[in-house]
Amino acid sequence: MSSDSAPHPAPQPSPNLDANLAVALDALLTEQSVTRAAARLRTSPAAMSRTLARLRRVLQDPLLVRAGQAMVPTPRAEELRGEAAAVVRRLEALLTPSGGIDPAALRRTFTVQASDLVGAALAPGLLALARRRAPGVSLRVLAEEWEAGPALREGRIDLEVGAIDHVDPETRVEELVTVRLAAGVRAGHPLTEGPLTPARLAAADHVAVSRRGRFTGPLDTALAEHGLSRRVGVTLPGHLAAMALTAAGDAVCLVPTALPGEPPSPLSTAAHALGLRLLEIPLPLPPLTIAMAWHPRHTTDGAHQWLRDAVRQVLRPPRDR
Repeated sequence: MSSDSAPHPAPQPSPNLDANLAVALDALLTEQSVTRAAARLRTSPAAMSRTLARLRRVLQDPLLVRAGQAMVPTPRAEELRGEAAAVVRRLEALLTPSGGIDPAALRRTFTVQASDLVGAALAPGLLALARRRAPGVSLRVLAEEWEAGPALREGRIDLEVGAIDHVDPETRVEELVTVRLAAGVRAGHPLTEGPLTPARLAAADHVAVSRRGRFTGPLDTALAEHGLSRRVGVTLPGHLAAMALTAAGDAVCLVPTALPGEPPSPLSTAAHALGLRLLEIPLPLPPLTIAMAWHPRHTTDGAHQWLRDAVRQVLRPPRDR
């Protein structure tokens, strides 16, 4: 085997490589006093004297020599002073937590997995925020096609937003807003005339939303407690399709809306745009909590922090809006 093909040994760190020495060297050359350098680094003069002795051995130069009552730098020390200060500044920058990012400088495409309704509620607000503050940001919204845990872990998506109920133990989850379900009907629907009772609601035609094609849900459980059942004529995979069908006929669909006393929810925007009337359901249905989930490796990433903050702003509208 030729010498060119022989494996090269891995480089070994120098036995003298110690970041603390660079910090001590900067303090000694700046203060030109063992006592003052020790005070600056919050150590004892004896420890600083030992460090100076070590620096002299490493650099093979006395660095500081006594001149009367003071200490003065050697020519070699004068050469090292600026470089030592620069090295310490770089070390401080390297080991200091990030102070955030400039959104205007972001150039990134974020991938968010959400239902059609959540995506429709998020996209306008996120794009408006990006135009104003982060024009280099693009948004990709995917349907709920992947299991969130592996997709987050593998980096296929940056964020999942919706009703989070299937996360891996390491996944970070933050609740954003809690909403209730209302009955959505077209303007002029018979249910808009007179009080809405459980019996009248059960007697109407219904559209269900289920990615798995289920015909039953919490409303059926609540009706059953009153000895009632409803007829679901069709089940659709998305809320927007169900709302469009409801707006064009006499069926009823469930629409997320804000809790009493809360500001309007962007989750209801599509229903209002289609002209639907939202009627309070006279049954105790469980509330729906919308949350966001992400992998912990993104927790301190400045760009991902901007994304999460933008989602909060969109889905948590202020009360005075």
